[in-house]
Amino acid sequence: MTTNTLISDLAIVQAPARLAKNKRIESIDFLRGVVMIIMALDHVRDYFHYDAFMYSPTDLSQTNIPLFFTRFITHYCAPVFVFLAGTSSYLYGVKRSKKQLSLYLLTRGLWLVFLEIFIVGLFRTFSYTYLNLQVIWAIGISMIVLSVLIYLPRALILLSAILLIAAHDLLDTVHVAGNSSVAVLWSILHDVKHFTYGYFIIYVHYPVLPWIGVMTAGYYLGSLYARDYPAIKRKQILFTLGVGAIALFIILRFVNGYGDPVQWSTQKNAAFTLLSFLNVEKYPPSLLYLLVTLGPALVFLALTEKPINNKWMSKIIIFGRVPMFYYLAHILLIHILAIVSALVAGYPGMIVLSESVNNTPALRGFGFSLAAVYEIWIGLVILLYPLCRWFERYKRNYQSECWWLSYL
Repeated sequence: MTTNTLISDLAIVQAPARLAKNKRIESIDFLRGVVMIIMALDHVRDYFHYDAFMYSPTDLSQTNIPLFFTRFITHYCAPVFVFLAGTSSYLYGVKRSKKQLSLYLLTRGLWLVFLEIFIVGLFRTFSYTYLNLQVIWAIGISMIVLSVLIYLPRALILLSAILLIAAHDLLDTVHVAGNSSVAVLWSILHDVKHFTYGYFIIYVHYPVLPWIGVMTAGYYLGSLYARDYPAIKRKQILFTLGVGAIALFIILRFVNGYGDPVQWSTQKNAAFTLLSFLNVEKYPPSLLYLLVTLGPALVFLALTEKPINNKWMSKIIIFGRVPMFYYLAHILLIHILAIVSALVAGYPGMIVLSESVNNTPALRGFGFSLAAVYEIWIGLVILLYPLCRWFERYKRNYQSECWWLSYL
């Protein structure tokens, strides 16, 4: 595909479009299901791996190659989750007015913020003293902002997405000290930070500016799935954009130019030099982080669009169709299993986790090998499958009668 052809095809995307079919798009559900499964690996590692209580898996002075890639592969989860939330928002609005879509995005966004603060946080810690604002929070805020952005001309929607993704790194050196309202607001926008108020700790883990850009990009590209849009062109555009993002990552990273706060450097051997090259910043997500995660995701979408007939792929799609149910269930189940494990091992189980993993000195020494983490992860996914299959069928059968099911 030539550059002129790509630009021409993207121009077509700017026109409002109708959804191809009433049924769900399997490639989107499949990709979402894959990242949901991978996401559970990172959370199991957080709760069960003994090194999680000592150091970051991306700390090149202490990590090893299997541990680094166990963490790196999960980097794909949040960007893909947020991007596809934008795509799904576009598809939801195809048969609705802008006003209806805007109201849905606003109310769903507020609901997700509520979930993060009062449900997800409780499931993670069994306490309200430590509030960690993570991906569900970021999706909620992004939806609230998107509820306004959808009224812009499509060219401005695309420009907004590009600027938020590509230019937010210019703000990395801006910090506001203290616990003032200005400091909190700036942290919410772009600065990862802890705030302590008496017995309460608030950790803004996912500043929202770049995530708003990711969701907006997903919304914009959602129109590739228009009813009359040729599938072959859609796949060509997705593939070209994905390969282009990967190439841009390699170029910018190689020259140690713009796009990430930490430059890569030569390490003790070639393998660790590669780890340094790949070790990009997630909090907040740098331009290079988003290029190296969303690029392969776009290629994946292009290559998996054909109907899913493989039985294993069909099972993965089930997870992708009930992402919020899966998310809540897996957090709660992991925490319960961690408490049981800690009690059996002679540790005070209720402190798993009253704060963050690395902030819990009493749990130092608890945990299992990386191989055991993988075994627990596989067992967890197997346990969750029948629950998700049941809820997917229930949601499919009763969503027209139960409006609240669209919020899960």
